[in-house]
Formats: sequence, C-alpha cells, structure tokens
Amino acid sequence: MPDVKYVPAPVEPPPSYEITATGPPNTLVAKAPVARAPLPLDLPVLRSIRDRRVILASASPRRRQLLAQIGLTKISIIPSTVPEAFPKTLSPFEYVLQTASQKAMTVYSAQIDNPEGEPVLVIAADTVVISPRGKILEKPRHEADHISMLKELRDSLPHKVYTAVVVMAPLSSARDPGYALESTVEETTVKFSSDVSDELILSYVRTREGADKAGGYGIQGIGAILVDRIEGSFDNVVGLPLRPTLALIEKVLRDDENLIDEFAEVEEDQ
Repeated sequence: MPDVKYVPAPVEPPPSYEITATGPPNTLVAKAPVARAPLPLDLPVLRSIRDRRVILASASPRRRQLLAQIGLTKISIIPSTVPEAFPKTLSPFEYVLQTASQKAMTVYSAQIDNPEGEPVLVIAADTVVISPRGKILEKPRHEADHISMLKELRDSLPHKVYTAVVVMAPLSSARDPGYALESTVEETTVKFSSDVSDELILSYVRTREGADKAGGYGIQGIGAILVDRIEGSFDNVVGLPLRPTLALIEKVLRDDENLIDEFAEVEEDQ
C-alpha cells in the first residue's frame, strides 16, 4: 500500500463552522465541506524548531508521516548504518531501548559537526513485536516465515508491541556531556482475531505490506483486518507514539534551558 505524502496546511483560514440558510424558509442547510489539510499544531515548542534542522534517525516513512501530523514536515532523514546486534536474551524493554539509543547516538555523533549546521534535535525510535512466548519477532525472512509468524499471532494469546523513543539535543552551555537526552518505552497489547482464516493470512502476506515490518503486519494499513482489539496507543504499534515523543521534545529543550540557568547560578555563587 503506497505511503500517503503529507500535504502542508494551506495558508488560508480553515472552513467555517457557520451554517447558511439556502433552503426553504426556516430551514438551515450546512455549507458543503471543503477537503483540505488541517492547520498544524500551534505549540511554542514546535514553533521553536519548525524551521530548524531536525533529524529523524530512521528510514521509516510511517514515522516521518506521524511527525508530519504534528507539523514537523521539514525533517532530514538520516538512518543509522550501525548493525543492530544486541542479544535477543535482553528483556524486550532493554533490547528496544538500547537499539533506539544506539541509533540516536550514532547519528548525533556523525551530524553534530555537519557543515549544514548542528541539528536542534535528533529523534530515534525502534519497535519490536513480542510473541506471547516472549520471542522477539523480527521482519519476516521469506513468505513461509511470514505466514508462520502471522498464524502464531492469530492462534495465541495477545502479543505485545514495544516502541522506544530517544530524543537528543545539543546543549548551548559547556556542561558535559554536551547534549540532553531523554527516552521512553511504550507498550501496547494487540490481539489478532481468531476468525482470521489461513486464506486471509496468505492473501495479506502476498500484498507484501508487512514484509518490511517487525511482526509482519502494518496496523495502519491492510493489516488492520487481522486485528481484533488493542490496549494502549495505536501509533505506538505504527512505530512512533506521538504524545510521548512530543513530551520528550519538550523535555530535552527544557533541559537545555534549566542547565543554562543552573550554570549561571553556580557562576554567581563563586
């Protein structure tokens, strides 16, 4: 299923909520709706970085689309090239957090002295699907593996989806380590429908939508037909929990301000 390109909000005002009397007397008829993108979120923290260099350390078009939903459309896509080689014996929480942290640190270190200018933010994320038996499910290796993976999720208890988000920002003060870093790990429970047939699974596999996704399905697309219910954040399953990500952005930028104030207080005391 092709990715839908985010279209920036128009400069003209959004449609009015007013209604107009164009029908018979004493009849109010609503104006025909005009199809257009919503205006971006108008928050101070987003305004402060909207025209500055923000890096997404991921090649995922879904994460880029999710960030665009909150108005971050001018993003540099620079995925980490370091192999993800952490042992699967780690807990899901540790595995996903270490992987996202490695992505963020690798890209941040490579870009901090970039001639284009240092980034104001680096955002990295990693998502894993955990089977009810506690196994980390990677992207399917081939069609047979893909079918087997989806059948296991259908025939078992609910499974878990974990996404770790790491946000980094350079500090304007000289305080070590020179950057602010904040992270979170979000968990969502997903239950496939027991009514999903083998025929439907095969048909879905052959759409190839889930071929590049951990767990082998995309809940934001055709893969939603496999899902009976979820408990937790929907966009966490897609690959980037938006509300926690926004909170991390606010926190790293506030960390910079707090450290500057703290450093000034120390200087005054000396």
